[in-house]
Amino acid sequence: MVFGPTLSNSAQAADPIAQAAKTVAFGTSNTADGITSIGNYVFRNSVTEADVLPATISTVKAKTGLKNVAVLYGNDDVFTKSGYDNFKTALEDPTIPVTTTETFAKGDVDFKAQLTKIKGTNPDAIVLSALLAEGAPIMVQARQLGLNVPIIGGNGMNSVKIFDLAPGGASNNLWIGSPWSIENKAPENVKFIAASKAKFNGSPDQFAAQSYDAMYTVAQALKNTKISGELPKDRAALRDALPSVTWTGATGAFKFRQANDRAGKPAGYDADQGPIVSVTKDGKSVIET
Repeated sequence: MVFGPTLSNSAQAADPIAQAAKTVAFGTSNTADGITSIGNYVFRNSVTEADVLPATISTVKAKTGLKNVAVLYGNDDVFTKSGYDNFKTALEDPTIPVTTTETFAKGDVDFKAQLTKIKGTNPDAIVLSALLAEGAPIMVQARQLGLNVPIIGGNGMNSVKIFDLAPGGASNNLWIGSPWSIENKAPENVKFIAASKAKFNGSPDQFAAQSYDAMYTVAQALKNTKISGELPKDRAALRDALPSVTWTGATGAFKFRQANDRAGKPAGYDADQGPIVSVTKDGKSVIET
């Protein structure tokens, strides 16, 4: 089997190769739409943006009373474009008007033009579909322009690195939905965080937690797999064992949910988990759900 790739756009290219070779591809950080529709050898324990973003927006609306939003997203990346598509759907139910929609590209460093347009529409919040490389400077520049409204981000913004990359309070009021939070005091998560800090001398993030749980999930499947020594047969046996695995780890209780392909036929497997919604305050993430 193969763990990865890390990014959704890489998975879109690589997973069809794994499927054709009848080799399990297990994504621990792919959240874009359509990944598991590639085929029945494709698995992921990363909760999709389609599952996370509606819950995040609903929580922000309940907690802040927002009535409209501006949207800013990367339009040249599978992950950020998928995030935008899911944000757009989530904003339609319940209906939350969009004051303006602006875009950027990977590698951009100056976002003042887009943010100035956004500021002119006076939104209650900014919906941001970005990876951290662009998302952190967007937050810094937004605050510099006096845009101190909530910023609602996707999985790409869920990292403790945001506090270093957007210092001095610029990281405040970032709302994120994720199956994992460093502030979650569940015993398995506390154990994971302590072990990670001891080994790597730093705080883990969502992707470390999902990778940690993925290893244990596969280990459970292997315990239920009879290895014959015949590679094609063993690959199929592992694939057959994975869907029934349940595991309680750093991200909480986990199980798989089968996805369909574009024709509506059963395909690969997604994570069946609900998100924790958190907001950043003074260098910490505070759980709101």
